Amino acid sequence: MKKSFKRLVIDTATKYMYIALVINDLEVGYVYQVGDNNHSVTIMPLLEELLQKQSIELKDLDEIIVGVGPGSYTGVRIGVTVGKMIAYLNGIKVSTVSSLALMASHSDDVNVLPLIDARRGNAFMAFFKQENHRISYVEEDVLMNIDLFKSKHKEPYDVLESGKPQIEKVLNSDLLTEIGNIHELVPNYLQVTEAERNLKK
Repeated sequence: MKKSFKRLVIDTATKYMYIALVINDLEVGYVYQVGDNNHSVTIMPLLEELLQKQSIELKDLDEIIVGVGPGSYTGVRIGVTVGKMIAYLNGIKVSTVSSLALMASHSDDVNVLPLIDARRGNAFMAFFKQENHRISYVEEDVLMNIDLFKSKHKEPYDVLESGKPQIEKVLNSDLLTEIGNIHELVPNYLQVTEAERNLKK
């Protein structure tokens, strides 16, 4: 009997936490909920509950897929830290994916522009095209003025600021990057933090 391939997906880059259990490319359980700046408190209990429902332990996982941002500095760090810890302690393969790509997969439109507000008229954005249940980049993740970025794209598109990912679509696309060395798993902040800016002044 062929062994089932079990993946855990973790993304905490936005105010919404998304964790999912995927077996043989099919999502069998998930949590997608808005947080009150409390992802660090709720992620482990929710993750344990998710696995228990399927009678799966952390050591049974074959791969962890981590959303590495861009997004909230603290939020991105939580998901990456949890993913790295689980992978390191259990010897599990890790792959990364853009949190914007996860967000974009929620839409069924051909052209999608996911957007994570970064204040002062700026946002983390990317532009994707979807065909045959596959999603691909038209423009990579960027931190940019919202109006300027939108003005570059004349075709009709769906703007998304939230939405539960369709993880099967992501797995069917060329969006994952396997991490060879767990210590190389780092967030994609796309900007210096406020503390770093203050230090430079």
